[in-house]
Amino acid sequence: MNIVVLDGYTLNPGDLSWSELEVLGEVTIYDRTSKDEILERSINAEILITNKTPLDRELIHNLPKLKYIGVLATGFNVVDIKAASEKGIVVTNVPAYSTKSVAQMVFALILELALNAGLHSEAVKNREWSRSPDFSFWKTPLIELDRLTLGIIGYGQIGREVAKLGNAFGMKILVNVRNEITDPESYVAKVSFDDILSLSDIVTLHIPLTNESKNMITKIQLAKMKNSAFIINTSRGPIVNEDDLAEALNSGKIAGAGLDVLSDEPPSENNPLLKAKNCVITPHIAWATQAARKRLMSVAVNNIKAFIEGQPQNIVN
Repeated sequence: MNIVVLDGYTLNPGDLSWSELEVLGEVTIYDRTSKDEILERSINAEILITNKTPLDRELIHNLPKLKYIGVLATGFNVVDIKAASEKGIVVTNVPAYSTKSVAQMVFALILELALNAGLHSEAVKNREWSRSPDFSFWKTPLIELDRLTLGIIGYGQIGREVAKLGNAFGMKILVNVRNEITDPESYVAKVSFDDILSLSDIVTLHIPLTNESKNMITKIQLAKMKNSAFIINTSRGPIVNEDDLAEALNSGKIAGAGLDVLSDEPPSENNPLLKAKNCVITPHIAWATQAARKRLMSVAVNNIKAFIEGQPQNIVN
């Protein structure tokens, strides 16, 4: 099998091994592939692997040898699934590899908003503590999570893990999900979308990006939140209207935001959130712990192996 990896660098910047993939066929690995290079690099591929390099209808219909597309992620919106299905091309993803890592990042963002550890560390290094007349000082209000309400929108594996951590911090857990919750935990209460916005001290988003969820959070929804509330997004950037969120932060309509995703990645320099008040932004790293990337690599390779053996798994089309 001729296997081509179009953008392998973020999965493996050098601390993992491609050896298990390389035994499955003739493998070509590119760190990154620009839009102009996709067709040339993919033309002879029977198996094509992508993380964020887009594979659109025109491209898919111009790859005569292509039999399989593997997405190195859980989300697969970079692939035109309908076009692949029309050509009988199997598309797979890698579900649930980063559940614990993403949940960990949710609380890293929450705790940074609650305690501003980075800000206080910089203050110490700038000798503010050395010059202080007191043994202790703080530059922002310090917030305890115990007994605060955590509102989780979406309750898949990551949402459940976030709820578990929230419960460990002593938080009240509210969940908004369309379907009934299977085997609900005793500490979880299902509420309406409006209630989760108005009742929560922290709202965290854990839903996939679809036509329906795009712009789910706009100034209308932000206006329903408490002025003291934080919003956390580690799912997909376009779920939140960034202009509206920046306005809500700058006007004090909500107290803060913690974001690991933005609508365009990398963001343009004029993204309003880059200068918004009390907005913590990390560069889409919640998924990227070494442990999570090892799991991602293992499942991605096993997906390809299962396809070659005629028993494909984790099919999304």
